[in-house]
Amino acid sequence: MNHDAYDDRYILDILNSVKTIALTGASPNPARPSNGVMGYLLSRGYNVIPVNPGQAGKQIQGQTVYAHLADVPMAVDMIDVFRASEYLDSVVDEALRMNPRPKVIWAQLGVRDDAAAAKAEAAGIKVVMDRCPAIEIPRLAA
Repeated sequence: MNHDAYDDRYILDILNSVKTIALTGASPNPARPSNGVMGYLLSRGYNVIPVNPGQAGKQIQGQTVYAHLADVPMAVDMIDVFRASEYLDSVVDEALRMNPRPKVIWAQLGVRDDAAAAKAEAAGIKVVMDRCPAIEIPRLAA
């Protein structure tokens, strides 16, 4: 898939189909974008599970934090990646080991790795990169 541009329908279908989101790189700091986006997604009715090894066992936005995707005790529809581009490939590898696998890997603004995206897509996982669901939801009125 070409990740230079996305059809609005593709983005909207993802946003309307996912319910449980694992947010990697979640921060307890209210000034951090991951914290604000997590709060926004929770306010929109999504079940958001924070993932951050340094915060494991603590709470962010009232949700228990897990160290790794493999530690999340429920099925995840989407992984929202708040990590630098060089970590996207390892997030994809973690996602591919999950059972069941997530339907979507969403890499935040500025996060892009086309080879990692191709690996996920080859396994049947949809990928969005360099976008933010907290921007796309109001833009598309999802």
